[in-house]
Amino acid sequence: MNASIDFFYNNYANFSGQVLSAIREETFGQDIGQNSWVTVDEYERFIEWLGVGAASHVLEVASGSGGPALYLARKTGCQVTGVDINPYGISAAGNKATSIGVAPRVRFKMADANSTLPFFDSSFDALLCIDSMNHFPKRLETLKEWRRVLKPGARAVFTDPVTITGLVTNEELAQRSSIGLFVFASRASNEELIVKAGFKIVSQLDATENAVLVSRRWREARERFRDDLLRIEGQERFDGLQKFLGAVHQLSSERRLSRIAYLVEK
Repeated sequence: MNASIDFFYNNYANFSGQVLSAIREETFGQDIGQNSWVTVDEYERFIEWLGVGAASHVLEVASGSGGPALYLARKTGCQVTGVDINPYGISAAGNKATSIGVAPRVRFKMADANSTLPFFDSSFDALLCIDSMNHFPKRLETLKEWRRVLKPGARAVFTDPVTITGLVTNEELAQRSSIGLFVFASRASNEELIVKAGFKIVSQLDATENAVLVSRRWREARERFRDDLLRIEGQERFDGLQKFLGAVHQLSSERRLSRIAYLVEK
């Protein structure tokens, strides 16, 4: 069994450093402070799906270091609230929002997305959750909570990057989930839960190719910055994350674990 590797805390704590910035630029092409499998062109497609504008208030669940949320606000002029459970991510996001002069139109709040969200009913015009659906073990309750905080007719976009679409061994699942709590579901299970939560599925997209591309680039970029990362992470964490990214690339390339993007409507 693979031991859990500290990825998020260490990454967010050093997020603004030159080393991680250089790695993100090599990995994503355009660095907007993302920390998942999303590239700018894909994120812009998700924004178009939501149809938000300057009058909209968008909730981003698992906002991490805040880069995509800040990009969304600058792109559309909308108000954005980001929530994440990681204090380092919230701190990095808040500092960035202040430094570029978009606070308080973009604000970040520490909250556990597996619990009741600290917002009133029908507070938001749209919701985004990129590559974090797999971290919510009570998925039906989570989806119901998202629906609660959305206004009638509002849309949500979220991705599940570990949808089971082939045969996967227990060792492979352990390696793919070595950075924290993961829940693996089938596409049919996700669809059933979305509908049970009261959403209408507007469309779905197989977005696995982004995981294939980004995981390969990320692993290669980290290898080029090996010496710098060893000073930041240490040998054990560095090796563990390289194995994790290798597992992502292999399982995604072979489409045994797929990344599915969902557009739903309340």
